[in-house]
Amino acid sequence: MSIFSDIEQDKIAKAIADAENATSGEIRIAIDKHCEGNAYEKAIEYFTKLNMDKTAQRNGVLIYLAHADHKFAIIGDSGINRVVPDNFWETTKVAMNAHFANGNLADGIVAGVALAGEKLALFFPYQAGDINELPNDIVYMDKLENN
Repeated sequence: MSIFSDIEQDKIAKAIADAENATSGEIRIAIDKHCEGNAYEKAIEYFTKLNMDKTAQRNGVLIYLAHADHKFAIIGDSGINRVVPDNFWETTKVAMNAHFANGNLADGIVAGVALAGEKLALFFPYQAGDINELPNDIVYMDKLENN
């Protein structure tokens, strides 16, 4: 069973599509139930596993959430990390955590997607001919790894 209702999943997918319509960047969501160890390190592992490091402009962003353990991380590839302010990912996490603290996981993810999308659009605007390099659906990593 998903931690998100169908409506919430659609809301998240729409937020990703809306953000990506203004940028050549790619945003993905990876969900686990549990995360042993550090969420940032797990996000780095999944970033590679999901081919986020293969985008043409190295401007992928991954939001990782281990919901049962109340851990999450947001990371960007080298292209986006070169241009965003040093504290950008931390301030994005603070905005997301404000929703998470109230039990609104979907709204927290949507907030993170929106903030990442704004920066991607600023530094990597949509260009004619841009293609969606990665899917917009939520990836449930525990299901993916058990297949």
